[in-house]
Amino acid sequence: MATFYPMVEFTKAVVGEIGEVELLIPAGTEPHDYEPSAKDVAKIHDADAVVYNSQVFETWMNDIKSNLDVTQTNVIEASEGIELLAIEETDHPEASDEDGHLHSQDPHVWLDPILAIEQVRQIQSSLSEQFPEHASLFKEQSESYIKELEALDQAYQTATAQAKNRTFVTQHGAFSYLAKRYNLTQVAITGIASEGEPTPSRLATLKTFIQDNAINVIYFEENTSGKVAQTLAKETGVKLSVLATIESLTKEQQANGESYLSMMKENLEALTLSIQ
Repeated sequence: MATFYPMVEFTKAVVGEIGEVELLIPAGTEPHDYEPSAKDVAKIHDADAVVYNSQVFETWMNDIKSNLDVTQTNVIEASEGIELLAIEETDHPEASDEDGHLHSQDPHVWLDPILAIEQVRQIQSSLSEQFPEHASLFKEQSESYIKELEALDQAYQTATAQAKNRTFVTQHGAFSYLAKRYNLTQVAITGIASEGEPTPSRLATLKTFIQDNAINVIYFEENTSGKVAQTLAKETGVKLSVLATIESLTKEQQANGESYLSMMKENLEALTLSIQ
């Protein structure tokens, strides 16, 4: 079992056809808003393993772990060993989501292809210890997927290497790891919470920043309300484009063959509208 979409894809890349990987948070659900039901908790207790991103993102996991028989269920934190970025304080309340979950660190590590590789390797290592009879196959399958992630990283490096404009404006401040990896600057309208509301002073500051720095695109998420980005784009006369956090794929998206890899490639295409 894995908590949300990237963790499912990374885990499937490791186990292949050997095991079934069930998605815990329903397709199309905003993971920031999710709280496990009693039925969900029971599913976790019944699973051989559960893969989650981090204690910062799945804030409810600690409570479940405290009542879980870890000799029966292997709990794998994919971000273990990764240094999480601190959330920069601004004049808007970005460090908590609308359910009041406080975040002092940024959990969106999967949006950096190199850190995604580390997550895949963490999953592979833990499952190999749990199922040593499959260790060699897990390694072979994970390395095959990692080659695709390395190609993705190379594509981002190539596209951003010579860019003169290295700043992008996005509604959801989820792309700090991506920006750091490729020496870009993310300017967030809200913050870590996808549905956060900026203060009027923050909007005024952003409007001036966009006009003074010749920003031509504002990014928003397709599966969330983009009303703040839309308002700011209208006031500044710039275009809108989608930049996906890939936290959740709808059943329709999955049926159409979309994946973490395909959406990261779409994100790169979108970024090249402003990173030039």
